[in-house]
Amino acid sequence: MEIRYGKTRVVFFRLAKRSEPPFAASVDIDVFGERFKASYTEGDNTEVVATDTMKNFVYATAAEFSGHTLEAYVTFLGRRLLTTYPQMERIRVTATEVPLDAGHAEAGSSDVVFRMTRGDMAIAHADFTRDGRDIAISHTRSGIEGMRLLKVTGSSFAAFARDQYTTLPELGDRPLTVVMDAHWQYADARAFSAEGAGHASVDEIRRSLERTFHDFNSKSIQELVHEMGQRLLNTFPSLSAVEFSVQNHTPDKVADGKGDVRVFAEPRQTFGKIGLVLRR
Repeated sequence: MEIRYGKTRVVFFRLAKRSEPPFAASVDIDVFGERFKASYTEGDNTEVVATDTMKNFVYATAAEFSGHTLEAYVTFLGRRLLTTYPQMERIRVTATEVPLDAGHAEAGSSDVVFRMTRGDMAIAHADFTRDGRDIAISHTRSGIEGMRLLKVTGSSFAAFARDQYTTLPELGDRPLTVVMDAHWQYADARAFSAEGAGHASVDEIRRSLERTFHDFNSKSIQELVHEMGQRLLNTFPSLSAVEFSVQNHTPDKVADGKGDVRVFAEPRQTFGKIGLVLRR
């Protein structure tokens, strides 16, 4: 019997009186271990930490967290949970960013107003286990989910297999819209938590992906994500693997205007999908 229980979607906003940007996240906690077996088989809840207690624990410890990255927060929370509750043998902590981008005041970027309109979000998770008196961190994973990117030129798709079922024309230069999840892993858990060298910020990863999307003239989305992955591994040597899951949301051309004017409509709700994992 494999046991797992926990709390999902514990959302908090940590504010620090304008001394730093808000830190906001949605937290999931999964708890594993044989010490909770009696709750399942006998209804004995003696060892059970109520999921409502987990929620309150997240709120209380968010006020004590002094870092700025999701990975550092996941590490902080995971260690605190295992230190506080000895009956927890193994846990998984997942934190998803609540996106907040600085708004604009008359003089420029505002430290008071924040936009909640960005669709993509960062995510981080890690597993924590007891290793004697120490707490071991494993299976770390960081990512950006829900990126939506559009380029109006610099993409093609041609010379693909054709048969009696093929209706797609060859496209020498097309607009390209993708919806993408990108995840990465570190060789060293200390790089994940930023306690050691080599941590890559989400903003750095996002800029690298957007830069490749901008300047790489791809012959397919497959080639595009491969180039994105190669550049990430070359730029950030602390990464051990990168993974992409991409949907092709390229719009359909429906009309031509004068000169080079073209009109595109939202694509039909059936999307090609591309996956890739690159490891060192």
